[in-house]
Amino acid sequence: MPHDHHHHTPTPAPSNDQPHDHGHDKPDASAHSHGGCCSHSHAEVAAPAAAFELPSAAGAPAGAQTAKYRIANMDCPVEERLIRNKLSGMDGVVGLDFNLMNRVLDVHHTLPSMATVEAAMHGIGMQAVPVEDGVATVTNPDEGKLSGMQKSLLAVSGLAAVAAEALAWTAHQDNSPLVIALALLSIATGGWPTLKKGWIALKSLTLNINFLMSLAVLGAVAIGQWPEAAMVIFLFAIAELIEGLSLNRARNAVHSLMQLAPDVATVQTGNEWHSVPVAQVAAGSLVRVKPGERIALDGIVQSGQSAVNQAPITGESMPVDKAAGDVVYAGTINELGLLDIKVTASSGNSTLAKIVRVIEETQGKQAPTQRFVDQFARYYTPVVVVFAILVAVLPPLLLGQPLMDWIYKALVMLVIACPCALVISTPVTVVSGLTAAARRGILVKGGQFLETGHQIKAIAVDKTGTLTMGKPAVTEVVAFDGRSREDILLLAASLEAGSAHPLAAAIVKAGPPADQLQAVTQFTALHGRGVQGLLAGQTYYLGNARLMQELKLLTPKLQAVLARLEQQAYTAMVIADGRQALGVIAVADVLRPQAAAAIARLTSMGVTTVMLTGDNALTAQRIADEVGVTLVKAELLPENKLDEIVALQRQFGVVAMLGDGVNDAPALAQANIGFAMGAAGSDTAIETADVALMDDELGKLPEFISLSRRTRHILIQNISFAIGIKLVFFGLALSGLATLWMAVFADVGASLLVVANGLRLLRSAKD
Repeated sequence: MPHDHHHHTPTPAPSNDQPHDHGHDKPDASAHSHGGCCSHSHAEVAAPAAAFELPSAAGAPAGAQTAKYRIANMDCPVEERLIRNKLSGMDGVVGLDFNLMNRVLDVHHTLPSMATVEAAMHGIGMQAVPVEDGVATVTNPDEGKLSGMQKSLLAVSGLAAVAAEALAWTAHQDNSPLVIALALLSIATGGWPTLKKGWIALKSLTLNINFLMSLAVLGAVAIGQWPEAAMVIFLFAIAELIEGLSLNRARNAVHSLMQLAPDVATVQTGNEWHSVPVAQVAAGSLVRVKPGERIALDGIVQSGQSAVNQAPITGESMPVDKAAGDVVYAGTINELGLLDIKVTASSGNSTLAKIVRVIEETQGKQAPTQRFVDQFARYYTPVVVVFAILVAVLPPLLLGQPLMDWIYKALVMLVIACPCALVISTPVTVVSGLTAAARRGILVKGGQFLETGHQIKAIAVDKTGTLTMGKPAVTEVVAFDGRSREDILLLAASLEAGSAHPLAAAIVKAGPPADQLQAVTQFTALHGRGVQGLLAGQTYYLGNARLMQELKLLTPKLQAVLARLEQQAYTAMVIADGRQALGVIAVADVLRPQAAAAIARLTSMGVTTVMLTGDNALTAQRIADEVGVTLVKAELLPENKLDEIVALQRQFGVVAMLGDGVNDAPALAQANIGFAMGAAGSDTAIETADVALMDDELGKLPEFISLSRRTRHILIQNISFAIGIKLVFFGLALSGLATLWMAVFADVGASLLVVANGLRLLRSAKD
């Protein structure tokens, strides 16, 4: 998946306004590439608020070049902060763009050589590998897994820590030579990466988790608590490992979307078919897809018929029939027949690639809760560290309390000072929510929209093409004098077979198959009134009331039928021979099958539905009655729709708008959340809307709101739990009941629980 950095916002070099000082980092990958407390997917989602607030610019600032680096151990905003602190003041560096999801850094610069920048990154333990622009930067799924050597070292560290603890427990001596030797062995094998990263953090004046853990371990050693020092560093290493594995699930969820499209396609070259890597297949090529295979690229069916499972892109549960001329998408599954497809977009520009790109770029836009949490963490960690120092110093100085006891309590507080669970809770939940939505065919352009969704009070819905099919269809046939519905439709469809008018197309579609239609001679279009033609030697007319009046066939009975249909806002056409009217065909834009159910579900969720349409009030009211919308605003010009949205916002507060993303663009932009329908294959809709519904399924609207509400509940649960457990341990630490390794355990446990809770959103997406 090519990394499209053109959507990023360059950040000015001397960016001191960093919201990410929340004190975590992760050990460098050379030692433990599995991750660090709060060091993962927090990252994947967060980018500095500074970058978020700047006006969007494409790629490098004017006159600057861009160098791209893949940094395997850059996961978290803490690594981002380390890198930013190091690079942003350097001469020639004019901007930095972070894509933490793909672990890619763009350095915008005016330097002749990047040697100094690369040296600076290596100096803070970041393994920066240059990437050529346009080369795919998809994460290796094995990245972050432990090597055999690292596993052995961790095992040794664990055994030594347990042995030291057991020996101290039985011999009642925390600092006998054997206990000290075992503790040192444990720290050396399991804690070296943390201590190394702690030293880097100290040098670059970055208060992060590695620094706090290093301080706690060295403090424990200084006061003779050797077994605890060993246990703390081992538990921390294990914590990072488990957290790294669970957090990679959130990252891999997005990449699993990209894996939907196969790597090779069967392409026609001359008269033969060859397997070709998808990246090398150009638009315009002919690709063959056998039954059961996944379609590799977006295209149009040239020949063949099949049913295609489009669920991966649109979330539709039923396969969709495809024949020549129909559009198909990369990543969907050909179920029945053989299809030859003309490719319309290269692999990097397919609908699937755009979905993945949007989700990846979305990670960089912080949701409001996340911005709050990061700001909170930014102040929380330094405050707790200062408090811990006061706890260590004041009671012994002022009250003559034993110094070692209070230093120990202060060390426990230092461990509690890591806001891991708190900081990690938001991004994991948001990433899971965004991915769960994408699996349902709902493409959300940012965590902020996923969060705002639960506040929606009213939804404005465009009528034509959104609530309705946007194409006229025959809704009723009235036959006179003992004739059947089939007779009427046969005559009308035969007359209209050659016409391109939308109403004619509706009649032909409702009529019998083309091979059963009668031949028409002497066909004449009667301008503004209808058509006439000869069928089997008899002249027939198909037209409106005006034509019937001219033919003197407008009887009271016919007039009554026409008046009723007009009252229902149907377009009525009469079929007649020269002597009498034979029947009436009513045509109207028909409702989408799921529209009424979706509107009913929105109403039951407490959301007011408002129909916006340029149609006349009669037609609008008929559709509104059928579908059950709360308010109707009819006879609107496109520019009036914008004013209606503003008025609704005054009345209700948070208002969403559902349109087709093209002519509704201003109103969609004004709404708090703009939904575009049927976005698959439409660049405009994917670009302009905040939320793109990949197919025409209206049921996705209430689904989005319920997903947003669930995301909100999980966020509140996670934040409450993370803060609650800190408060409990503060109390325990001050009362002397909490030990160092209990604090680490609680911190790890809290982190894992909030991660697991956030990932619940992904599980429900599979149901």
